[in-house]
Amino acid sequence: MKAIRIERTGGPDVMHLVDVAPPAPGPGEVLVRHHAIGVNFIDTYHRTGLYPLPLPAGLGLEAAGTVEAVGANVTRFAPGDHIGYCSGPPGAYAELHVVKAERAVKVPPEIDLQIAAASMLKGMTARYLIRKIHPAGPGTTAVVHAAAGGVGQIAVQWASSLGATVIGVVGSDAKAELAKKLGAKHTIVSTREDIAKRVRELTGGAGADVVYDAVGKDTFIASLDSLKPLGMMVSYGNASGPVEPFSPLLLSQKGSLFLTRPTLNHYTATTAQLDETAADLFDVLLRGVVKVTTPSRYALGEAARAHRDLESRNTTGSLVLVP
Repeated sequence: MKAIRIERTGGPDVMHLVDVAPPAPGPGEVLVRHHAIGVNFIDTYHRTGLYPLPLPAGLGLEAAGTVEAVGANVTRFAPGDHIGYCSGPPGAYAELHVVKAERAVKVPPEIDLQIAAASMLKGMTARYLIRKIHPAGPGTTAVVHAAAGGVGQIAVQWASSLGATVIGVVGSDAKAELAKKLGAKHTIVSTREDIAKRVRELTGGAGADVVYDAVGKDTFIASLDSLKPLGMMVSYGNASGPVEPFSPLLLSQKGSLFLTRPTLNHYTATTAQLDETAADLFDVLLRGVVKVTTPSRYALGEAARAHRDLESRNTTGSLVLVP
């Protein structure tokens, strides 16, 4: 079978399409034939070594497809089932991949597998952000960075549907228009506007209740400065690089702020939590509360181009590889 492998960390060019032996599922595992593979920022962190993997390694944590075979003691799935997963193990950039049955979910027949691959990791991330960490609802003002990105688009729609006032931070006027169409009440174009100043202006000087920040280093201080006293800073990504070390005293100086650096795995640690999260996501997709646009498609061998496009931050929505 064809698969993407890296033998060293670095830029997109370290990824190579190679022939490898098809894997076989062991006890408690399923073999998935991929229809589409999600491309996410965490894949770039693995590729660069920011999040180290033993080398040589495969990349990719998310895909959707059809169960090809099941290992011993698997009752959760049967061959032919539509299935999706988004917590690895790394190696999804391949025609086939073995995953633990307890870390995958059935995809409803009404949901296209490309949409599933484009939305599971991002949608489940949005779900824990706005439903678990700081529940969005009437009276909540939420700042969503990268509001036109994969997680951002889902979070803006979902939070708005729950009654929150969403301020979307984007990098261009075109992305601002998109964020508004998705439900953002206000937008801030970060390339020309002072984020914290504009948030203060838009909130009558009060500041936001919560900031969901996937950008990292370049926006961290601006995000803290956007919050009201006792506000919640959710730093869940490093698109511009990891946040520089700082003293916890900074949080008290800026209003006794709360800070969390979450990961999806901790919010879907058990199979029951994973199923609950997936069911919540599939529900809003099926009801049309959240709409996921058709993802940008790349052939499996174009993984390097997909990473370049993702890291340029010129993309909107989701990217998938198609074997």
